[in-house]
Amino acid sequence: MFQHKLSFLFFLLMSVFTFPEITAQNKTATFKVIGFYTAKHDQAHISFVHEANKYFTEMAEKKHFQYDSTNDWNNLNQEFLSKYQVVIFLDTRPEMPEQRAAFQQYMENGGAWLGFHFSAFALNNSTYPQNWDWYHENFLGSGEYKSNTWRPTSAILRVENAKHPTSKHLPKTFKSAPNEWYRWANDLRKNPSIEVLLSVHPNSFPLGTGPKAHEIWHSGDYPVAWTNKKYKMIYLNMGHNDIDYEHGTNADLSNTFQNSLQNQFILNALLWLGKP
Repeated sequence: MFQHKLSFLFFLLMSVFTFPEITAQNKTATFKVIGFYTAKHDQAHISFVHEANKYFTEMAEKKHFQYDSTNDWNNLNQEFLSKYQVVIFLDTRPEMPEQRAAFQQYMENGGAWLGFHFSAFALNNSTYPQNWDWYHENFLGSGEYKSNTWRPTSAILRVENAKHPTSKHLPKTFKSAPNEWYRWANDLRKNPSIEVLLSVHPNSFPLGTGPKAHEIWHSGDYPVAWTNKKYKMIYLNMGHNDIDYEHGTNADLSNTFQNSLQNQFILNALLWLGKP
């Protein structure tokens, strides 16, 4: 009996000294991510931001990175950014010159960035004019926004490079979550610095339901995710949930992060960007 008691005490001591260390190791962040957002105007973008913050928080716990978020764009400064290895723009972009300068410096000094949907939007004579050449022309390569599909609908997406880390565990094509798809002024295929990662597969056409004819795409080449090889960055066109505007409920009719294959691409992208 005495021997059994000693064995039990030894087990308890080992539990006290060993289990907390394992737990601490599991919670150690391999990299830190900061998501910037505005979430004030379009309900489709607001819905996406809330969904994204929840998703990345859950993935941070599972994949052992740290995820923080802020709607204070004044945090886009050198001191604050130095704490993070990856920056995410969830909906909009910085507007103040000092914020833009800090972000450019961050990226040119080895920082990483993941941008969604509206973060690339620029249209002259709008609230978000094309007044930041480094970002829209050099960094993104897309230039000004030209048009979009409507309503938000799913597309068949083609994986352009099966060997790229973002393509891990993905088939050659997959169906996306519903989204509003953008067309850009610049031909990304002609930019040697741009590598297209996902594009709209021809089986998607017609893409969009209207009601306006120009909101339905019947043909064409539309990159929807790409990286600029000069920087550690990925832009994704996803990020616009379908919303019940017509009945005034503003209820979600679709969700971006309820698509497992699309989620795999997004998670692959983030883990690749966070890798040293």
